[in-house]
Amino acid sequence: MPAARDRTGRRRDRGRPFDRAEFLRAYDAVVAARWPAGTTGSTVPTRYGPTYVHSHGPRDAPPVVLLHGGGTTSTVWFGTAAALGRTRRVHAVDLIGDPGRSVPGPGDPPVRTVADLTAWLDAVLDGLGAGRVSLCGHSYGAWIALHHAVHAPSRVDRLVLLDPTNCFTGFSPRYLLRALPTLLRPTPARTRAFLRWETGGAALDETWLRLEGHTARFPAARPVTGPRPDLRAPNGPLPPTLVLLAGRSRAHAVRRVAAAAGKVPAVTVETLPDATHHTLPLAPPPGTDRRVAQFLSGGDGGGPGA
Repeated sequence: MPAARDRTGRRRDRGRPFDRAEFLRAYDAVVAARWPAGTTGSTVPTRYGPTYVHSHGPRDAPPVVLLHGGGTTSTVWFGTAAALGRTRRVHAVDLIGDPGRSVPGPGDPPVRTVADLTAWLDAVLDGLGAGRVSLCGHSYGAWIALHHAVHAPSRVDRLVLLDPTNCFTGFSPRYLLRALPTLLRPTPARTRAFLRWETGGAALDETWLRLEGHTARFPAARPVTGPRPDLRAPNGPLPPTLVLLAGRSRAHAVRRVAAAAGKVPAVTVETLPDATHHTLPLAPPPGTDRRVAQFLSGGDGGGPGA
C-alpha cells in the first residue's frame, strides 16, 4: 500500500511528522517479541544504499531470501522464519527505500526501474555470500522475486509466490479504490481500516500493527512500478515455482490469477481457502509454512494442510 508522494517521489507528510526514533522502537519491538531466538541483523552494502537483513537458521543450510509486500517491512516474516529456519538459512530483507532499515544515503542512486531492482537484489545476494538461493515473496515482494527469477534463473533454485500482485493478472479496481484513502492521505487509522476491510476483521498481530501505524509517515522513496514479468523467460526456463493464492483475497480475481499462472510451465498453483491478501504472511492458515518448507525441499505434492 504505497503512500502518497510529491513530485520528488518523497512521501507527502500530512499531520503529525514522522519520528524515526519512534519508528525504530516499534520495529525493534516486533523483532524482540516475535522473531525466534538466534535471529541476527546485518547490513549489506549495495550501490543503491545499505540493505538491512534479518537472518535465522543454521548457517550452513540452504539459503532462502524473503521479500515482503510494500510497506510491511521484513519484520512481517517472523512466523515463516521460525518455520523455515529449522532446515534453511533464512534471510528476510527490508526492501531498499521502502519503510524499514534499508534507507539510501543522500549520494546513493535511486532505484527507479526493474533493472535497478534486479541489480540491487543481485548485490544483496552477493553480499550474503549466496550464489544460488530460493526466493519467497509476498505481494509486491513476489513481483520483485518473479522479475528476478526471469532476470537470473541460474541464481534461483526454487521460487514461492504468496498471493502475487501484478505477476499474472492486474489488481482488482475495487481493491485500488478502497486503498485510495491510504494513498492520498495515509494515517494509522486509515491503514487499520483498510486492513480490516481486506482481511474481514481477522486478528492481526498487535505488535506488528503498531509498527505498521508508523509506516504511513515514513519518508520512503517512490516504489518501482512496471510491467508484469516477461514469462517467456529469454534468459532460461523459470525455476520450479509454487504460487499460493489467498482464496479470499480482495487484491485481485483469484480464479483469474490461478488460471493464468497455471498456464506457465514449472508453476504449481494452490489456493489457501481461508487466507486473504493481507493475512499473508502475518497470519497464514495452518500448514502454510509447512507447505512452503516442503516445496523448498523438493516435495511438490500435497496441499497446505498436508
